[in-house]
Amino acid sequence: MHQDRKVVVFIACSLDGYIATKDESLEWLFQVEGEGDNGFSAFYDTVDTVVMGKKTYDWVMNQEMETFPYEGKECVVFSRSSWEETEHVSYRNGDVRSFVEEQKSRKGQDIWVVGGGELLDAFIQKGLVDEFIITVAPVILGSGIPLFREGDRSLNLTLKGTQSFNQFVELHYEVKR
Repeated sequence: MHQDRKVVVFIACSLDGYIATKDESLEWLFQVEGEGDNGFSAFYDTVDTVVMGKKTYDWVMNQEMETFPYEGKECVVFSRSSWEETEHVSYRNGDVRSFVEEQKSRKGQDIWVVGGGELLDAFIQKGLVDEFIITVAPVILGSGIPLFREGDRSLNLTLKGTQSFNQFVELHYEVKR
């Protein structure tokens, strides 16, 4: 396996740990004053594979965009139901561990777990995440879709660095092995 490929979670959350409201809205996130693209471009240049769940994919595709947002990257969508692949997206159903093993057996850049909560939890429960880059917004939602779900898996992390983008704070952690 090519250990130089990492599985990285790059995601934003509210101060109280939610990635979206109960009705899956991210409007609160776009109301926070950031700086530039809040570090997105620098991160995006480090990945060649983008992974997300079907709900996240549907949300992305419902946004008004002129082009597919992950053009030039391998984009994999995990779903419990089957659907037709497109020129931009391949479909996966099943074990995330075998997917990561496949990806790490090939040379390439890092693998970005975009979301959502269910898929992220599957990666965490299997011990597959190498790094977390979490951008915290100064918003308290009170409820919603949590970044981390309850479970019997705990992770010890090492802080690699922090950055601020106006009102956002980015926390970069590496999973201790």
